[in-house]
Amino acid sequence: MAANLYVSELIDRYGNLLTEKQQRILDGYYNNDLSLSEIAENEGITRQGVGDFVKRSEAQLFEFEQKLGLCKLTAALKSAAARKDFDEILVLIDKL
Repeated sequence: MAANLYVSELIDRYGNLLTEKQQRILDGYYNNDLSLSEIAENEGITRQGVGDFVKRSEAQLFEFEQKLGLCKLTAALKSAAARKDFDEILVLIDKL
């Protein structure tokens, strides 16, 4: 379940970098809780094709995060803000 939440966070952050089809399929899978079969029927492709599509799209999202680190940076900013560590907040803002 935690992995699904993380992927949903990645979709929120980097979803606009994906193709429209990738966005539709991931939205159906993660946000609308559709099965692979339901998505396959909607998209006119096989269930296996949807599964492969989801895995490739997830890999792209993980790569975006690895290269850009926006989710990690956001989490660090939230943590520093909760601790009221203004020096750390300034350092993190500089990384943006």
